[in-house]
Amino acid sequence: MARIVQKFGGTSVGDIERIKNVALKVKAEIDRGNEIAVVLSAMSGETNRLVGLVNQMGSLYDAREYDSVVATGEQVTIGLLALALQDLGVPARSWLGWQVPFHTDDVHAKARIQKIDVDELDKRMKTGEVPVVAGFQGIGPDNRITTLGRGGSDTSAVALAAALDADRCDIYTDVDGVYTSDPRIVTKARKLDKITYEEMLEMASLGAKVLQTRAVEMAMKYGQRIQVLSSFEDKPGTLVVDEEEIVEKELVSGIAYSRDEAKITLVRVSDKPGVAAAIFGPLSDTSVNVDMIVQNESVGGKATDLTFTVTQADLERAVKTLEKHSDDIGYEKLHSDANVVKISVVGVGMRSHAGVAQRMFATLAEKGINIQVISTSEIKVSVLIDEEYTELALRALHTAYGLDAA
Repeated sequence: MARIVQKFGGTSVGDIERIKNVALKVKAEIDRGNEIAVVLSAMSGETNRLVGLVNQMGSLYDAREYDSVVATGEQVTIGLLALALQDLGVPARSWLGWQVPFHTDDVHAKARIQKIDVDELDKRMKTGEVPVVAGFQGIGPDNRITTLGRGGSDTSAVALAAALDADRCDIYTDVDGVYTSDPRIVTKARKLDKITYEEMLEMASLGAKVLQTRAVEMAMKYGQRIQVLSSFEDKPGTLVVDEEEIVEKELVSGIAYSRDEAKITLVRVSDKPGVAAAIFGPLSDTSVNVDMIVQNESVGGKATDLTFTVTQADLERAVKTLEKHSDDIGYEKLHSDANVVKISVVGVGMRSHAGVAQRMFATLAEKGINIQVISTSEIKVSVLIDEEYTELALRALHTAYGLDAA
């Protein structure tokens, strides 16, 4: 017998038929002799609708009341699933975040979980009852409802699984696992049986929308095994596990990409101590997140070019901030370009193998693709290229690293 937390996203509970389908999946696990707790999102599109209602009341709203409104979406789905399970003869009860309770900090609209009291849930699960829990929400120190921010239901599920000492946290989505690359672009992409927390974290941060970054971070912290699988197909998914569980480590596990990139180049910046602080300090103060950074070698020790990337949403704010502080920074020109994409090669096997980056550069050169910026970490090599070459680069690299499905 295993103890499993099952999490179903908005698409999986999008209408009554799908909720009934979820109930059948829950019952199937119970029939196998497992103890089950379920975490649900709101119906697909419902949270956006609720956020829209709040926005219609005015842009400067009370975040505490925002939480009260947007937390109602999950209340509907958990009640309906509890009814569907009861209809199948499965004892079930719905639980809101504050009833469990999920204790969070007081940062409304993007709260962080601090502690979960699971004594009552634990007791009921041992009797065969299925707790159907609202994801995305908790209760703050002020006794007010809090929400965890976008994708918070994944985080709720992983945190609950860790608190219940579950054997596994199954996250059901509209895809059947984690692939070596985006299968919509790379037709030869294959599903991975297992992937490490670190690799999943890198891929999630690079735009692979299978799992939320915060959920993976939490799973990694508590060593909680996750399985990503489809709500609509009955087949195994991808296990996200500790590196020690994977005996034969792939050199490269995946090729990821992010279109949410914009490049800024400052031409002929004064090459003197403190100039980097003069550039990135004001950007930090205006909450602009900087990713890749490259600085050219100084010509004659007087001026240098500095290039970095920000998200597309931050581009306009970044440019305005730099123009405002141009006298303090001291640069000749500012160029910006939103038609770029970041391509990344990810794999824990890089730690023990040389030549991974070289193969990436050689493959792109062979296809006539120019690299604008390079950044590396222990298990990742990222490059910035023109957006028009995205699909060509992904397919070429996927083949070069031997990831193509047979």
